[in-house]
Amino acid sequence: MLILASSSPTRKALMEKAGLQFSISPATIDERALEASALGDGADARDLASLLARSKAEAVSALYPEAFVIGADQTLALGTELLHKPIDMVDAARQLDHLAGKTHRLHAAVALVRGGNLIWSAIETAELTMRDFDAGERDRILGAEGEAALSSVGGYRLEGPSIQLFEKVVGDYFTILGLPLLPLLGALRDFAPELFSKSPDQL
Repeated sequence: MLILASSSPTRKALMEKAGLQFSISPATIDERALEASALGDGADARDLASLLARSKAEAVSALYPEAFVIGADQTLALGTELLHKPIDMVDAARQLDHLAGKTHRLHAAVALVRGGNLIWSAIETAELTMRDFDAGERDRILGAEGEAALSSVGGYRLEGPSIQLFEKVVGDYFTILGLPLLPLLGALRDFAPELFSKSPDQL
């Protein structure tokens, strides 16, 4: 049994397209409290992504100890500054203005837990440079994205019209979407090969 401890429609879609059969059970954890504690102990954005991914998987594993549980998280760092998902479209516009003309990093972490024990984890980083766009272009893109922009930690979606705001992207596409998919598939082949015993059209 494979469980994704996330309500992210993007992660769900990535795993479905990869031919995996799984259930969804979003983790209930206090992310901001964990973040505050970790940052107080000197953690950076990369450390935080790993902590949150593991914590989500462990929380759901406590409910389903026999299952392989996948936890994932993504953080955005602009230098030493940590950014979060915008709360509304006004906040999304403010955040895009803050990122315009600058390079930021996305850290995507994934953890595999079974029986409450972490059996594997990975983290990958992508580096993204935004163009120095103006307010008119920003508003046009946000209008095209709509509320979907609020589901992203950066207030943008590279799989959508927001790609027009970028000058350069260095890193794995799946990492940018929030799930290091290729390392995860490798781990699942190692720890749960039975998941691949059927062809995708039989799932």
